[in-house]
Amino acid sequence: MTLLHVFDMDGTLIHGTSAAVEVARACGTETELLDLERAFSAGEIDTKAFAATLHAMWSDLTEEHVLTEEHVDLAFSGAPFLDGIAEVCADIRERGERSIVVTMSPDFFARRLLDFGFDDVAASRFPPLPFARPLDPEAILVPQDKVRIVEESREAAGIPLQRCVAYGDSRSDAPLFGHVAHSVAVNADRHLAGIARAEYSGTSLLEAYARARESVAAA
Repeated sequence: MTLLHVFDMDGTLIHGTSAAVEVARACGTETELLDLERAFSAGEIDTKAFAATLHAMWSDLTEEHVLTEEHVDLAFSGAPFLDGIAEVCADIRERGERSIVVTMSPDFFARRLLDFGFDDVAASRFPPLPFARPLDPEAILVPQDKVRIVEESREAAGIPLQRCVAYGDSRSDAPLFGHVAHSVAVNADRHLAGIARAEYSGTSLLEAYARARESVAAA
């Protein structure tokens, strides 16, 4: 019977940082972005407010640093991804299983993950770059959306809930970890303590994936 593997991106596939931070470095807005990240981590703003601020910061045509696809290409190529992502995707596909990424980060960065071999990527939808249209707040994901997206994906593929594996690192992954049968905390913070079925700390997705295989085999 097949499995559905669900990966978070920031802090999970990307080690120790986020897509927004890497993009900010590429376009010269890192200081502003780090202030925004601190506010988000402190619970002062939610994902929708975070996304609205990103959109405003990166779309003001009077500013020097207007975000372009070239900035995102640079950020993606320099991001500290875990080792072995393409190999994990290939193994999952060879077994007849499915792999998806579900992230609240912007789709203009996350969609590039398809090049690793993931079957699908779900992310917060932003207007095309460079931003010339307003942001739709309803297109920005919140943590509970991860559960909804996984339910839609597994039902479409005919995969039982008990055959779903989640990989994540932080509070935003907690709803999904509490929903699926198998989960791996990857370089996780305290918010996933006691929730995950398995844990991994390091820079190899292959090793985290091996923990997931062990968890499924033992069930």
